[in-house]
Amino acid sequence: MNTSLTNIKEGLNAHINLKKALQATLLGLAIFLGTGLNGFAQEARKDKVNIGIVYPISTNGTHALLDTNVFSFNLLAGVSAAEKGLSFAGISNIVRKDARGAQFAGFSNHIGGKAQGAQLAGFINTYGSGNGVAIAGFTNIAKENSGTQVSGFLNWSGKNVSALQLSGFMNKAANVKGSQIAGFINIAKKVKGIQLSGFINVADSSDYPIGIINIVKNGEKSIALTTNQNLTTMATFRSGGKVLYGIIGAGYNFKNKDEVYAFEAGLGAHFFQSEHFRLNAELTSGTLQNFKRGNYFKSTFQLMPSLRIGPHLEIFAGPSFNFISTDTEEGKTLQKHYVKTWDRKDNTLHGMFFGYTGGLAISF
Repeated sequence: MNTSLTNIKEGLNAHINLKKALQATLLGLAIFLGTGLNGFAQEARKDKVNIGIVYPISTNGTHALLDTNVFSFNLLAGVSAAEKGLSFAGISNIVRKDARGAQFAGFSNHIGGKAQGAQLAGFINTYGSGNGVAIAGFTNIAKENSGTQVSGFLNWSGKNVSALQLSGFMNKAANVKGSQIAGFINIAKKVKGIQLSGFINVADSSDYPIGIINIVKNGEKSIALTTNQNLTTMATFRSGGKVLYGIIGAGYNFKNKDEVYAFEAGLGAHFFQSEHFRLNAELTSGTLQNFKRGNYFKSTFQLMPSLRIGPHLEIFAGPSFNFISTDTEEGKTLQKHYVKTWDRKDNTLHGMFFGYTGGLAISF
């Protein structure tokens, strides 16, 4: 009996010792593998070529996010630490640090650091800073940009822009030393260059905004009442910088009985400015409507010497040169004398004539 108990105890002790030895071995192996993998994870490899489908299914494998590539091609999406050449992805390129060369993606490019070169994406480019060209179907977003941004909808730079922003709808930046061109609206602080939009420019200071409405903090805004030789009387809003400004207005024609509602929009510029005098040159396009049938369109270039009376009142008047296109009887008889007329075959009168415009403006 004692011998049996002794054998059982020895067997248990051997089992316990074996278990402890196995645990120690596994612990050592885990420490070894952990240290090895950690060392592998911290080792960044440079000047690689990466071919793949989507991370981590590529020649760089799980190490791809630490690699710097001179060429990268991914059928769907690629991830890397940096790029020094051409990168292509069917959907998206994701670069954790800097990128040089060109990045092409069907949907998006995302660069965490500086982008030098070109980024072309079907939808969006995002990057920390850039001094190359970013072209996107929808939007470009950067913290700071000294290159060119071209997008179908929106360009956004959190800080400064020192080149070009071109978008189908909107550009947004802090200070601009270059140009903003947008289909609808540009927004910036200090602009040294041109703001060109289809409708609105907004800035703290901008001497050369080109848009229908220009809200410039250090610029000019005025409400004007004007009339011309055909008694088309307009109330207009003029807004802009020290040199260029936009014009939009509505009014009434006191000669016609039917086509009496007037609308116009255009651009103007100030020349020969002094404390009490300046010359305003304006190019406008307008229409007379009855909102039923017929068309009357007029384009006008006018030069108007302007006299400032006090800080807020301005009186101006001067000659104009006009081109009209109309298929209405009132439109054809509104102007009596023409320099030239032509194309009456389709019942539309095209004509050129001289006229005049005068008015007063109150600035605020």
